[in-house]
Amino acid sequence: MELFELGIKAAQEGLNKGEFAAKDLVQSIIERYRAKNGEIGAYLTFDEEQALALAEANPKAVPIAIKDLINVQGQPCTCASKILKGYVSPYDATVVKNLKANGFIPCGRVNMDEFAMGSSTENSALGVTRNPYDLSRVPGGSSGGSAAAVGADMCIAALGTDTGGSIRQPASFCNCVGVKPSYGRVSRYGVTAFASSLDQVGPMSKSVEDAAILLKAIAGYDQMDGTTPREPVPDYVRAIEGASLKGVKIGLPKEYFGVDGLDGEVKRVTERAIKLAADAGAELVEVSLPHTQYAMAVYYIIAPAEASANLARFDGVRYGHRSEAATDVYSLYTKSRAEGFGPEVKRRIIMGTYVLSSGYYDAYYARAQKVRTLIKRDFDAVFAKVDALMAPCAPTPAFRIGELQDPLTMYLNDLFTIPSALAGVCAASIPAGFTEPDHLPVGVQFVCNAFDEARLFRVCKAFEDIAKQGE
Repeated sequence: MELFELGIKAAQEGLNKGEFAAKDLVQSIIERYRAKNGEIGAYLTFDEEQALALAEANPKAVPIAIKDLINVQGQPCTCASKILKGYVSPYDATVVKNLKANGFIPCGRVNMDEFAMGSSTENSALGVTRNPYDLSRVPGGSSGGSAAAVGADMCIAALGTDTGGSIRQPASFCNCVGVKPSYGRVSRYGVTAFASSLDQVGPMSKSVEDAAILLKAIAGYDQMDGTTPREPVPDYVRAIEGASLKGVKIGLPKEYFGVDGLDGEVKRVTERAIKLAADAGAELVEVSLPHTQYAMAVYYIIAPAEASANLARFDGVRYGHRSEAATDVYSLYTKSRAEGFGPEVKRRIIMGTYVLSSGYYDAYYARAQKVRTLIKRDFDAVFAKVDALMAPCAPTPAFRIGELQDPLTMYLNDLFTIPSALAGVCAASIPAGFTEPDHLPVGVQFVCNAFDEARLFRVCKAFEDIAKQGE
């Protein structure tokens, strides 16, 4: 096995035994990057000299790829947007500080949909990322660069962010593990905001155990983020010891099955995964999340509204792109933003500004927040009866680059991931199999209650074990 093929657990074991050093790991990744990034395009930048220097200074550290909206001191943070071209971060995000304090080093910036707005990474202003399982297809999004890097063994593991499904859907498309932690479990300080009440940083990895190790490293209270609780972070690695599905009550939300647009092969792989869970001793229970039908509409009111407010700071004055055609302050704002933002970002800013405007706030934004509360109550009621939910992760396997031109059709890729994001609970996508005959990866989604990541990891680890046995 090449060093770049290792996951976190195997890499840590090798480092601790002295079988290799961090610089060897980084050098192996650099060679893989040179060989594969030209065709896949997972990385936007990779400072080889800095990565090797960090590895030399931390000989037992594990390198981790970083989505390009997380600030790393001394590295670019463009959010895959022209408006931040040339920006270099002067500080580390809290998750990066936590990485460094727990035996990891940031290594390379990976591609994404601009400002995390998209489901395919086609909205990146800085280049195309391709699915390592089929180069004609997308890797998903917005954390498509992270997923492609993990899926192509171009990194040991990666950090992504999930607002409405942006970790889980690309993980499903690229055959890796992707975990969206509960809202507040991980600090957002130093993470460029899209929708502040939804954004969460999470691990993308080659195994459930690797994801548990990485989440343990980055999670916890941060005085710079008031949404993080003071409670200690559980030992997620210990939590998965002896993981089993025997006696676990798994809910199957009826609203997630039989919907229009659910691909036949995705349905087949998901049904096979459900049977594997049942054969392993899980108790399957049909449940209902009755307000699921409103989740998409609620999300596309709340998320653009928050994006409109958060992206107002990018005005050409303090940092980033400044239009050379500007003649006064007004044209400086309008031309800099028009030139710097891409079509999807502009679309969401306009949508968000509209629903926040005078006369429409109560009709749209305030009402959406009320329905969001009802969606959260649905999850509360279900988790009083079951330990976890199991459902499809994405309605289709990876689609071809350029295939989906209609924004509304693209938005439907997050059909199964948005409700749990609105509820603030934790969820994960776990590899479940491949389509036939195209051999495209399909992930199955598990969801647990807020701050119940230890249970989520146990369920996911048990499923991962039986899924591998069934291959």
